[in-house]
Amino acid sequence: MIFGIGCDLCAIPRMEKSLTGPHGAAFARRVFGPAERAALGLEGAQAPLALSARQAASAAADFAAKEAFLKAAGTGLAGPFALAEIEAVRLASGAPAYRFAGRTADWVASHRLRAHLTLSHDGGAAMAVCLLETAPDES
Repeated sequence: MIFGIGCDLCAIPRMEKSLTGPHGAAFARRVFGPAERAALGLEGAQAPLALSARQAASAAADFAAKEAFLKAAGTGLAGPFALAEIEAVRLASGAPAYRFAGRTADWVASHRLRAHLTLSHDGGAAMAVCLLETAPDES
């Protein structure tokens, strides 16, 4: 059964500005989890950061994934969530997926949810769609 659906759009230039500005490294640590920072090449980076076009587009898509999840959860950041606990990771196949940590992982487990993610970027924007579904009963 569907629990919630969320969609978000993020301007790639805005994300690039946030990451390459004077507080870019702090922004990256606050917003992106360890796996995302590693995949984006931001792990251990100091300000100012330099990003390729691919990195900027991927960072914007990952940010949109976080916002889409919050919308699907129906709580926004008012819930027990921290953005860095909501990670958009890529499976070996290249498909995007969510990985949750901390209180966010606890919330997802307590609500018995499965999260599905799709990402896209084109024309200076990145988008994400999140579908949360309740796990079927195993009785």
